[in-house]
Amino acid sequence: MIPAERQRTILTLLGNQEVISISELTHQLDVSHMTIRRDIAKLESDGRVMSVSGGVQLTETIHTELSHDVKINQHRNEKADIGFYAAQLIKPNTTVYLDAGTTTLEIAHQLNHRDDLLVITNDFAIACYLMNHSECSIYHTGGKVDKGNQSCVGQQATHILREMNIDLAFVSTSSWNQRGISTPSEEKVLVKKAIIASSRQSYLVSDSSKYGKVATFHAIDMECFDKVITDSEFPSSCIEDLNERGITVEVV
Repeated sequence: MIPAERQRTILTLLGNQEVISISELTHQLDVSHMTIRRDIAKLESDGRVMSVSGGVQLTETIHTELSHDVKINQHRNEKADIGFYAAQLIKPNTTVYLDAGTTTLEIAHQLNHRDDLLVITNDFAIACYLMNHSECSIYHTGGKVDKGNQSCVGQQATHILREMNIDLAFVSTSSWNQRGISTPSEEKVLVKKAIIASSRQSYLVSDSSKYGKVATFHAIDMECFDKVITDSEFPSSCIEDLNERGITVEVV
């Protein structure tokens, strides 16, 4: 059986059960452990499947994002840990971008004592928190308001980002895999691309629950990120793959 046939068979099997172990696949397809791992790596790079501990499952497709008010109550401990760790990476006198999101809001919560930063954001909750609790200089992008996400998107937000020189950007997402991050909103793609174009360094901050999900619009390739900051549930096999591609993964 050629690789393309094996990979189609793997997808068919996953259509009938949620998770399949590597051992089960080697038995059913009568090939080596290494061959199955190569097939999974190809399917994962195409965004079709995601690795889990000892096995593989289909990528989950999302068509809409949860609202800010819903997301803020999910995986709070993981987000807080990521936010604390990420904030320690911000050097003195830095221009920082905090992308819209509840994980990046946790980074903002760690900046109360900083008066040496210029923070740029498209997120209203982040801007409001920093206005009331920090001494940072703050720029909000403005633009079209995404009410559910409590942020700005579209061409106007993109325009100001392309006029800024950002030292370090913390980028959020609701869906990502080995290919990169994606979004159900085409207008968010413009903002994400502008962030990467304007930043010297870009870090993806996301808890592991977002991994293995894919949305309609691909936004940024993983190779555009210098670092990924996530939690301990992120699959070790995926860490190895990202490291081989020159992307550092920090598990907190």
